[in-house]
Amino acid sequence: MNHPEQMYNYNAWANQTILNRIKELPSSVLSQEVNSSFPTIAHALSHIYAVDKMWYLVLTGTGMPEALQACMPLNGEIHGSIDEYMQMFADLSAQYSEWLQGHTNLEQTVLLDNPFAGVRETSLSEMVFHLVNHGTYHRGNVSTMLRQLGHASVMNDYSLFWYQEPTQV
Repeated sequence: MNHPEQMYNYNAWANQTILNRIKELPSSVLSQEVNSSFPTIAHALSHIYAVDKMWYLVLTGTGMPEALQACMPLNGEIHGSIDEYMQMFADLSAQYSEWLQGHTNLEQTVLLDNPFAGVRETSLSEMVFHLVNHGTYHRGNVSTMLRQLGHASVMNDYSLFWYQEPTQV
């Protein structure tokens, strides 16, 4: 397994870990408003998913402007149950795993046309690392939101992932 694939597996595990924690809590936790980066945990999860989906489209050959346009509606699509989010993330994780297993050269570079930052040449692995970093950042938001709502979060650090039994995520 290569390093980008390992990092993606961590990202999928960390998403699953925090979703499992949210599933343990009252279902209302998804829609309770907080004064944070997102108005609700559901909004944060929808954003994480939309961006993960957008990067998947880019990695599989869609131009970034088109991928952004395709995924923008997902950013505002709020789901009513944690089970829906769990299924969405699991399905996308399976797509990523299949894509990663089929790519032996993640150092391949592509021209990325980012409407917010401009055009640059970047490797597939850099995009995977960005996706993981983005997810880590927003899982931190979700952890803070959980605490604001009076609930403990759950540890989902990369160093904990090292000690987990290998599982399909």
